[in-house]
Amino acid sequence: QVQLVESGGGLVQAGGSLRLSCAASGRFFSINTMGWYRQAPGKQREFVATITSSGSTNLVDSVKGRFTISRDNAKNTVYLQMNSLKPEDTAVYYCNAVISTWPRGREYEYWGQGTQVTVSS
Repeated sequence: QVQLVESGGGLVQAGGSLRLSCAASGRFFSINTMGWYRQAPGKQREFVATITSSGSTNLVDSVKGRFTISRDNAKNTVYLQMNSLKPEDTAVYYCNAVISTWPRGREYEYWGQGTQVTVSS
Protein backbone atom coordinates (compact mmCIF):
# COMPACT_ATOMS: atom_id res chain seq x y z
CA GLN A 1 0.00 0.00 0.00
CA VAL A 2 1.50 3.31 -1.10
CA GLN A 3 1.10 6.28 1.23
CA LEU A 4 2.06 9.94 1.09
CA VAL A 5 2.64 11.56 4.46
CA GLU A 6 2.94 15.33 4.70
CA SER A 7 4.43 17.48 7.42
CA GLY A 8 5.48 21.06 8.03
CA GLY A 9 2.28 23.07 7.99
CA GLY A 10 1.38 25.60 10.64
CA LEU A 11 0.61 29.20 11.50
CA VAL A 12 2.94 31.96 10.35
CA GLN A 13 2.77 35.72 10.02
CA ALA A 14 2.73 37.38 6.63
CA GLY A 15 6.23 37.59 5.22
CA GLY A 16 7.31 34.46 7.03
CA SER A 17 8.44 31.07 5.74
CA LEU A 18 7.43 27.43 6.02
CA ARG A 19 8.74 24.24 4.47
CA LEU A 20 6.41 21.40 3.65
CA SER A 21 7.62 17.83 3.25
CA CYS A 22 5.92 14.81 1.76
CA ALA A 23 7.38 11.31 1.95
CA ALA A 24 6.17 8.34 -0.05
CA SER A 25 6.23 4.91 1.52
CA GLY A 26 5.25 1.42 0.48
CA ARG A 27 6.26 -0.92 -2.31
CA PHE A 28 6.71 0.61 -5.75
CA PHE A 29 9.12 0.78 -8.66
CA SER A 30 9.49 4.52 -9.12
CA ILE A 31 7.98 7.89 -8.41
CA ASN A 32 7.37 10.00 -11.46
CA THR A 33 5.95 13.52 -11.09
CA MET A 34 5.46 14.85 -7.57
CA GLY A 35 3.67 18.02 -6.67
CA TRP A 36 1.67 20.22 -4.40
CA TYR A 37 -1.91 21.47 -4.64
CA ARG A 38 -3.89 23.62 -2.25
CA GLN A 39 -7.48 24.26 -1.32
CA ALA A 40 -8.65 27.39 0.42
CA PRO A 41 -12.00 27.52 2.25
CA GLY A 42 -14.87 27.73 -0.20
CA LYS A 43 -12.61 27.28 -3.21
CA GLN A 44 -11.64 24.44 -5.49
CA ARG A 45 -8.33 22.66 -5.17
CA GLU A 46 -5.70 24.37 -7.29
CA PHE A 47 -2.30 23.51 -8.68
CA VAL A 48 0.73 24.99 -6.91
CA ALA A 49 3.86 23.23 -8.18
CA THR A 50 5.17 20.03 -9.72
CA ILE A 51 8.59 18.47 -10.22
CA THR A 52 9.49 15.59 -12.49
CA SER A 53 11.83 12.74 -11.62
CA SER A 54 14.59 14.52 -13.55
CA GLY A 55 14.04 17.77 -11.66
CA SER A 56 12.06 19.89 -14.10
CA THR A 57 9.73 22.19 -12.21
CA ASN A 58 6.52 24.06 -12.89
CA LEU A 59 4.90 26.59 -10.56
CA VAL A 60 1.71 28.60 -10.68
CA ASP A 61 2.38 32.25 -11.44
CA SER A 62 1.11 33.48 -8.06
CA VAL A 63 3.93 31.70 -6.19
CA LYS A 64 6.83 32.16 -8.60
CA GLY A 65 9.73 33.91 -6.92
CA ARG A 66 8.40 32.96 -3.47
CA PHE A 67 7.99 29.17 -3.47
CA THR A 68 10.52 26.51 -4.46
CA ILE A 69 9.76 22.86 -5.10
CA SER A 70 12.47 20.23 -4.79
CA ARG A 71 12.80 16.50 -4.22
CA ASP A 72 15.17 13.97 -2.77
CA ASN A 73 14.79 10.82 -4.84
CA ALA A 74 16.83 8.75 -2.39
CA LYS A 75 14.32 9.60 0.34
CA ASN A 76 11.22 9.50 -1.91
CA THR A 77 10.42 12.96 -0.59
CA VAL A 78 9.22 16.22 -2.14
CA TYR A 79 9.56 19.59 -0.47
CA LEU A 80 7.86 22.95 -0.87
CA GLN A 81 9.82 25.88 0.51
CA MET A 82 7.45 28.80 0.96
CA ASN A 83 8.90 32.26 1.54
CA SER A 84 7.32 35.70 1.71
CA LEU A 85 4.01 34.11 2.62
CA LYS A 86 0.82 36.08 2.14
CA PRO A 87 -2.61 35.69 3.78
CA GLU A 88 -3.95 34.50 0.42
CA ASP A 89 -1.62 31.50 0.65
CA THR A 90 -3.76 30.19 3.51
CA ALA A 91 -5.09 26.77 2.52
CA VAL A 92 -4.82 23.06 3.08
CA TYR A 93 -1.84 21.89 1.05
CA TYR A 94 -1.96 18.44 -0.52
CA CYS A 95 0.94 16.38 -1.79
CA ASN A 96 0.44 14.52 -5.06
CA ALA A 97 2.52 11.84 -6.75
CA VAL A 98 2.31 9.62 -9.82
CA ILE A 99 3.83 6.29 -8.88
CA SER A 100 4.68 3.14 -10.81
CA THR A 101 3.38 0.46 -8.48
CA TRP A 102 4.53 -3.05 -7.71
CA PRO A 103 4.24 -5.69 -9.14
CA ARG A 104 3.05 -4.67 -12.64
CA GLY A 105 4.43 -1.17 -12.89
CA ARG A 106 1.07 0.45 -13.48
CA GLU A 107 0.95 4.16 -12.75
CA TYR A 108 -1.48 5.52 -10.21
CA GLU A 109 -1.99 8.95 -8.74
CA TYR A 110 -1.82 9.30 -4.97
CA TRP A 111 -2.72 12.10 -2.59
CA GLY A 112 -1.58 12.96 0.90
CA GLN A 113 -3.97 13.73 3.72
CA GLY A 114 -3.31 17.47 3.59
CA THR A 115 -1.58 19.89 5.92
CA GLN A 116 -2.96 23.24 7.01
CA VAL A 117 -1.03 26.42 6.25
CA THR A 118 -2.38 29.59 7.84
CA VAL A 119 -0.84 32.99 7.17
CA SER A 120 -1.94 35.81 9.44
CA SER A 121 -1.87 39.45 8.39
